[in-house]
Amino acid sequence: MSPLPLRISNPTRYQNAALNYYLNITDSPYLHYGYWEPQPQSPEDLTIAKLRSAQAAYTQKLMAFIPEGTQAILDVGCGTGGNATYLLDRGFTVEGLAPDPFQQERFLAATSGRALFHLTRFEDFKTVQSYDLVLLSESSQYMSAQDIAQGAIRVLRQGGYLLLADMLRSDATYTEGIFSNCHVVEDLHQALIQNGFTLVKMEDISTQAAPTIDIGVDAFRRFGLSTLKYIADVVQIAVPPIYQLLRWVYKRWMQKPVEEGLQAGEIFNRHLCYQIQLWQLSAKDS
Repeated sequence: MSPLPLRISNPTRYQNAALNYYLNITDSPYLHYGYWEPQPQSPEDLTIAKLRSAQAAYTQKLMAFIPEGTQAILDVGCGTGGNATYLLDRGFTVEGLAPDPFQQERFLAATSGRALFHLTRFEDFKTVQSYDLVLLSESSQYMSAQDIAQGAIRVLRQGGYLLLADMLRSDATYTEGIFSNCHVVEDLHQALIQNGFTLVKMEDISTQAAPTIDIGVDAFRRFGLSTLKYIADVVQIAVPPIYQLLRWVYKRWMQKPVEEGLQAGEIFNRHLCYQIQLWQLSAKDS
């Protein structure tokens, strides 16, 4: 039976569009935020080269959370294979999972055939394989907290681990906007605890992740908006009726998400956080 198509919310679609834009301008092997340490001291420090370094540092940070004795890892929402390649190079056995053929193609190319890829949703994934650790690096927002917990229970060995790193809502009243698909911290914790997980370690890296938002907003403001304005000016000159139609479309559907995107840093600081969490499944629930 073919896996069900992925159903995603509009906020998640907006984030996906932003991430694809972000991937194109960075030309990076990683599709995640970064770990900026030390912190940028001025806008001039927010460069693409330093972003790539921050992304590599982020993967190293994740590595530090992996418990000793871990070998088999299921990378859920594996993106383009940057984390998996890093882990494979250090002796781990890694399998990727995502319902996206684009990610499948990029993942298999990045890992050079060294890792299996499962083209399916985590909720639908069935296997006889048991994993030591399930990794969700910026993929938790694609599924409910219960689906995360139940999916991990199905595939983890006795006493296995769930390593989750993502943007989360620290403000539960923030329910509408470009980041409203992120889990509320308390709700995620409650769901995992109810399903037999124990929090082993947690670190808030909001400060270290935030500069990635700043560099994305700055790039969009300087290059994205200027390009859109240039195209609009050309269309206005060449085909005025089409310009009027596009202007109406922009005001009707695009203006709000664009304006929110430009305020992403402020929204993040006010309503969200970025945490790395390591959970262990109790033996009786494995």
